[in-house]
Amino acid sequence: MTVREPQGPAPREPRGNALRIGTRGSALALAQTQTIADALAARGAEVQLVTISTVGDRSTESLASLGGTGVFATALRDTLLAGEVDVVVHSLKDLPTAAHPGLAIGAIPKRADARDALCARDALTLDTLPAGARVGTGSPRRAAQLRSRRDDLEIVDLRGNVDTRLRKVADGELDAVILAAAGLERLGRLDAITQHLGLDDWPTAPGQGALAIEVRSGDEKLVKALDHATSRIVVEAERRTLALLEAGCSAPVGAHALIDDGMLFLSARVYGPSSYVTSSHALYVSDAKDPAGDVAARVSKELFDQGAAELIGARS
Repeated sequence: MTVREPQGPAPREPRGNALRIGTRGSALALAQTQTIADALAARGAEVQLVTISTVGDRSTESLASLGGTGVFATALRDTLLAGEVDVVVHSLKDLPTAAHPGLAIGAIPKRADARDALCARDALTLDTLPAGARVGTGSPRRAAQLRSRRDDLEIVDLRGNVDTRLRKVADGELDAVILAAAGLERLGRLDAITQHLGLDDWPTAPGQGALAIEVRSGDEKLVKALDHATSRIVVEAERRTLALLEAGCSAPVGAHALIDDGMLFLSARVYGPSSYVTSSHALYVSDAKDPAGDVAARVSKELFDQGAAELIGARS
């Protein structure tokens, strides 16, 4: 496996026979990128994985202090634009909502589990954790949700890969951590989950559980076969709400959309230091030219009317 550092813009190079797929080097990133490589290989493509170091991977600072937005995506995108790879795979929740000049999301495969999961000692749940229990998370949104649900817990800012975080529970340094269920599934660590947190009461990051396959504009055909239309619509609704709120991907915003019987449902929640606002709307997909954009506009307007801008500002 080749390891490359991005060198900045450069003339596009011919890729030869192999489709070069850029990925972060963490175990989770490699696992989810391998699923994409396998799917492309099953369709006859010759593939090669190229690992890329990102600011988010190298830094030990909290994601909030790094600014959150783009800390995992920028190096991947630079390498793609430089012609050093042909495709990059992102966790969609880490990808900025604004389009990147010269790049396009060529495919969003079928979304995995969008829920968060509690991984606690002694099979504890969020309700049975004792007062003062230490719960680790690096997400401002998860921290806000914990405070809203259990203000008696001690919330510990946390960095590191999935195994590092789970080890802190096993070693007794923490009583629990909160992680994405999809990531645990991709790593074969579902056994660590003591409670799945329901999306109605615990909405997760816009796009959580989904992968984004990014290519240079004009190269969408390379990965188009992997696109899942329903997943694309629902994650676009979530992410467009985030964009309309002018909040970054590390902001304390939870959103979840789904399509049922032809109707697109979207619910979103914005957390402040001691309160939150929420909104839900639905429409028939066939009734709108841009269903994701239309339902996101309705939800974001209602959130703004309830004071979402002030809550987001209180966190910045």
